[in-house]
Amino acid sequence: MKSVVILSLFAVSVLMLTGCRGIPAPGEKQARRHFDAVAGQYRPGNHPAVLPELRPDSSLSNFVTYALLNQPQVAAAFYDWSASVENITVARSLPDPQLTFQSDIADVVETVMPGFLQEFPGPGKLNARARVASAENQTKYFAFESAVLQTAFNLKGAYYKLGLLEEQLQFRRETLSLLQNQESVLHAQSAAGTASLPELLRVQGELDGIRNDIANLEDSRRPLLENFKAALGLAPEQSGPPPPAHFETSNENFDADELQHFAFAHNPQIAAMEAEVRITEAGIALAYKSRVPDFSLGLMADVKASPTMFRPLAGMTLPVWRDKIASEIAQAKANELAAASRLKAARIDLAVSFAEKFFAYRETGRNLALIEDKLIPQADQSVETILAGYRAGTINFSILTDAELALIDLKLQTVEVRTDHEIALAALSLMVAGVPPVNARLLSNTTQP
Repeated sequence: MKSVVILSLFAVSVLMLTGCRGIPAPGEKQARRHFDAVAGQYRPGNHPAVLPELRPDSSLSNFVTYALLNQPQVAAAFYDWSASVENITVARSLPDPQLTFQSDIADVVETVMPGFLQEFPGPGKLNARARVASAENQTKYFAFESAVLQTAFNLKGAYYKLGLLEEQLQFRRETLSLLQNQESVLHAQSAAGTASLPELLRVQGELDGIRNDIANLEDSRRPLLENFKAALGLAPEQSGPPPPAHFETSNENFDADELQHFAFAHNPQIAAMEAEVRITEAGIALAYKSRVPDFSLGLMADVKASPTMFRPLAGMTLPVWRDKIASEIAQAKANELAAASRLKAARIDLAVSFAEKFFAYRETGRNLALIEDKLIPQADQSVETILAGYRAGTINFSILTDAELALIDLKLQTVEVRTDHEIALAALSLMVAGVPPVNARLLSNTTQP
């Protein structure tokens, strides 16, 4: 009966142990709240969010939202982050208790001694491991943030390149129509002896070039659509999205100093490297803890003895390998210096890259203003003047056509420069952790510049 009671108590103690919960580490609850806030929008109830319907008249915001919610690279970064949140709990938890059993057997079973054993890492070790895991969790979040921003950038790039293609085709067809009219007039004038053959041949050569340009542009539509489809996270076997019927542009105008300050404060790559420095700092503290012994405590009970005999167990590791401990500490310090150096190099690279991208953004903005505000109005006025002269019979048709072609060429330059301007702006947004559309606000800790 006594044996049954002892075994029952032992079984109950094991069941209690299996239901225990550890003490959350500093920052663990905050990490879970942050993750849950993002997961509630990105994967509500651990299910994919409802994707917006894509139509030809959908806004750029809808296309970006679709890409953010559907892109597998974003999903991979999200679940890496999820795993790192769980790893904080794993790192700060005690090892599993061990169920032990010992018996002395001669001719018969003389003793039956079940028991359990619990290992206890040295003081401060669990907290040090938790700090390492918390810093690693931050790097995974910033990797997720980078994936979100990169996806938005890729989508915008594919979107604007599609828009550029459609406008290039439109202006090339207008050029083709004007050159065909000019060719017809020159044919008639050549038959009447009022136009030279070299001029006619020049126009025909330009026509052949324009037809070739149109064929190349038409042929480029398929890879651009595939790129747009990939940016939306659609697999090859899935049907492609409807091409946008219109293309949105922006009119932002940023201050360079303010934007650069914002970039250094919010760039996810820099933030991830800062978190790596924190990992190495926590790693140094953990390395120093290797000099602290670990402990184990347990209890066994001889259920055959009367009265019952209990055997307490205790153990302690002996950190005697001083060269090993010294190497662990030296390794941790070297890792910290390497991480700090990488952070410094990344800050230098960011400053250079920001200056280049901001120059491209400003340059395309100036060029766009020049073409739209001055060159096109001047070209319009030139066409009107030449048209009046043509109607009065003082200017021939070829001069009028050349002026109209020059105007079309300026309009084509406008769309090309505007596309470069939008892509430069998207690149700046990538550097400064620009915020995705309001209805897909996955980056909860960023601010619109």
